[in-house]
Amino acid sequence: MNKLLTTLLFFSLTYFIQAEKASTFETAITDSTGKVYKVIGTDKGLQIQGLEDKIVFLEFFGHKCPPCLASVPHLIDIQKKYQDKLAIVAIEVQGYNTKEVAAFAKKRGINYYTVSAETATALVDYIQQRAQWEGSIPFLVALDTKGEVQYVKSGLLSEPRLEEMMTTILALTK
Repeated sequence: MNKLLTTLLFFSLTYFIQAEKASTFETAITDSTGKVYKVIGTDKGLQIQGLEDKIVFLEFFGHKCPPCLASVPHLIDIQKKYQDKLAIVAIEVQGYNTKEVAAFAKKRGINYYTVSAETATALVDYIQQRAQWEGSIPFLVALDTKGEVQYVKSGLLSEPRLEEMMTTILALTK
């Protein structure tokens, strides 16, 4: 009887582990202009359809967060400088809906993609689990042109630090 239980337990665990490996994360997010992006989790990062061959800065921020607000001009400048090579996707996680995120982006002159967490709940949950993110903001996940994670940073990043990250990732892609 013990052998049977042990065998069943072993096969159950093996099945669970294989099912975990076989299953892939897939969701869609909608930016504040209404454009939808399919997001697929990979072993090394994320594939965001429509942003292929670009470096992606996935920024989690809040509309009431002083460091997040301080980072907006830095992100605007870096997006402007690398407009053909970089896509910044900023997901607001303090409760703004899509309409409010769009108004926020317009008021601040944001030139990058903005997304409300209401349209990206599955992605936010996935990043929390995968990156062991506990919710501190701003929180940045930097992906290279293959969608592989190169940096995961919490807290305010200065413009020179963002520039350094960008040039390092660019050098890796050559």
